[in-house]
Amino acid sequence: MKPVALSHVLKSPIARAVLALAGMLILGSVFHADGAFFRWTTHRDMLRQLSVYGILGCGMTLVIVTGGIDLAVSSVLAACAVGFSLLTIHQEMNPWLAIALVLLGGAGMGAVSGTLVGRFKIQPFVVTLAAMVLLRGLAKHLSGGQKISTYIAASDRSVPLPDIFERIDARILGDNLAIVTVIFGVCVAASAFLLRRTRFGRYLYATGGNLEAARLSGVPVVRTLVLAYAISGFFAAVAGICQAAQEQQGDPETGMGYELSAIAIVVIGGTNLAGGRGGMGLTFVGALTIGYLQKILSINAVGESSRLMLTGAIIVCAVFLQRQS
Repeated sequence: MKPVALSHVLKSPIARAVLALAGMLILGSVFHADGAFFRWTTHRDMLRQLSVYGILGCGMTLVIVTGGIDLAVSSVLAACAVGFSLLTIHQEMNPWLAIALVLLGGAGMGAVSGTLVGRFKIQPFVVTLAAMVLLRGLAKHLSGGQKISTYIAASDRSVPLPDIFERIDARILGDNLAIVTVIFGVCVAASAFLLRRTRFGRYLYATGGNLEAARLSGVPVVRTLVLAYAISGFFAAVAGICQAAQEQQGDPETGMGYELSAIAIVVIGGTNLAGGRGGMGLTFVGALTIGYLQKILSINAVGESSRLMLTGAIIVCAVFLQRQS
């Protein structure tokens, strides 16, 4: 048998994604911080911490498959975290009704971006950049620029934290698995089903492959784009609720820069930024890669600034490898 050239292997998105993850595991084994990397608690905490990024990555995958981008996910997350905290802590609304309203609101925010992209043909980068700024301002307006916590400044009193926060941030299976990790897994499974098992998924790939050809073939391009961004907003709302539960408050500044991590997860996984190619399995591998990278840097006491620089460099490398394939 002829030896397989490395350059040929790297042409496969799956191979690139798996090699990147394997590289992180090897890196963790070398820089294990006195054996911390070999403890299950380290991996459990890593899965919990990457879950919010990963949920954002689920929606981002659907959008990038269409050839678009959604820079607003971090601001949707913040607005939904604030809204969820306001409704449940300050307004004492039924938590399940609050969750439904917040999810509907997140999907609505995304649908507005999708409408501007699909119907009015404005560049996704411009639309979602504007939405990112606008919705961050909305989060600060709703919260009055303050964190929404159990202390209510207007009446100078404190209220108990609703049980829903502890339920979402709880652990199961003998404290070995976080609920937010389970939620992330459900989001991955739902997104994979949409992409691979539904007509809507085929529409997403067709739109990203060649928008004009898809339109001439009868694909409802506008509706497909609106739904893609609406689902991205929905997942950002899910992430916002999980973030609020983990922080036990609604912070209007939360999630800043999370869109970078979500894009990194998708790109490292191998989904093509030009659209038309990719999948949720790749995104899941990309999420693990970013999760392990950040955890390895964390247990070795590497600063936040270095983590951000490394994430940016990894995105550039991933895009470069895509262009070579």
